[in-house]
Amino acid sequence: MSLLRIWTDVAAARETLLRRLSADEIEVPERIKGGMRRIFGEELSPEEAVRRILADVRSRGDAAVREWTRRIDGTERERIEVSPDEIAAAKASIAPDLLAALELAASRIRAFHQRQHIPSWIDLEMGGTLGQIVRPLQRVGIYAPGGTAPLPSSLLMAAIPARVAGVAEIVVASPPERATGTVAPITLAAAALAGVDRVFCIGGAQAIGALAYGTASVPRVDKICGPGNLFVTLAKRQVFGAVGIDGLPGPTETLIIADDGADPGNVAADLLAQAEHDVIATAILLTPSLELARAVQAEVEARVAALERQEIIRVSLAQRSGVLITADVEQALELANEYAPEHLCLDVREPWGYIDRVRNAGGIFVGGISCEVLGDYVSGPSHIMPTSGTARFASPQNVSDFLKITSLVALNPSQVAELVPAAVRLAEAEGLTAHAQAARQRAQRKEAA
Repeated sequence: MSLLRIWTDVAAARETLLRRLSADEIEVPERIKGGMRRIFGEELSPEEAVRRILADVRSRGDAAVREWTRRIDGTERERIEVSPDEIAAAKASIAPDLLAALELAASRIRAFHQRQHIPSWIDLEMGGTLGQIVRPLQRVGIYAPGGTAPLPSSLLMAAIPARVAGVAEIVVASPPERATGTVAPITLAAAALAGVDRVFCIGGAQAIGALAYGTASVPRVDKICGPGNLFVTLAKRQVFGAVGIDGLPGPTETLIIADDGADPGNVAADLLAQAEHDVIATAILLTPSLELARAVQAEVEARVAALERQEIIRVSLAQRSGVLITADVEQALELANEYAPEHLCLDVREPWGYIDRVRNAGGIFVGGISCEVLGDYVSGPSHIMPTSGTARFASPQNVSDFLKITSLVALNPSQVAELVPAAVRLAEAEGLTAHAQAARQRAQRKEAA
């Protein structure tokens, strides 16, 4: 049986390949269950495990952070914060070509987000003065995934838009490497390039708790951004309200629409790149060409054995991925809008002709040459994008995530007199007589004057 299944029945694919699983339907891997039994000494759901960690961090602060880091990550570190000297040394240790790649990525991310200016404004022609005041958040926490697979690109994609927005203080939390007991050097180098203010060697739910509630070492932030594993996502959900969050990212996903002019090798490479993220990653191809589908299927089979993460890829392709044969590109677009993918790749002839018809996608990658992998690192837009269908209402990480708008109302006397009757009528309709009286009082004072 092929690694990449081909569907020809659209109705069946809607119930399988294109049906999103709820959180309750996603099976927790035995590896994670075993880890929780080892750490807690009993069978717990991930939600309960996170709840206990957060409550402990809120109660005991740094002591709880250190204990959970030791129990979960197997490392101990007396000083939670990474010193500036450690950060500088880590940056100096990075190979020159790798540092140059990080610098290129940072410069393009910065240049892209500098175009996202959201202005304050004042209007003097609506009666008095109305407007909005746009101010950056004071302090933001960025979670940078690490441990076995540090992701410095995710740090750049979150921290640089925050810096462009004018956030006064940016702090980063990232888990320790088991081998060294500290944050991965490449992550520290990215932190230096992004211009963050402080870095803390903490991962998982304990990091989210520390950022949300504050400890003696870790300052409480106004908003937490950045992707993470299951426990990070659950922790962000549980602390929301005490602190702002950017979203609840689910498994990463790519949907490719390709016609018979697409290169099967390129399409296969893009599907494999997506599938290697995680066993619950999603890589889907929609195409009206059965010939292309079979060619991509063969390319996937031929390439997977040479890839380092082939075990993850095989599970991802079997569980959450596949190819659907559509009637035409138009039907593929209709299905893509229903699915609302994180990444939508248009590998078709004349792709620009379809852009206006895309309603729901975190990012659109135009043409076979503009592969999603370049978007992961160096294109410019943040690769932190809405997943799990949230592209129907959410946006990629951007400058506005780090801004807040305050409305400005300064009416003149004549405008007050004009508006009071309508306000009184609406207040009385809602049964709020004190509201009505407060409005009348302004009109009465004007008459008395």
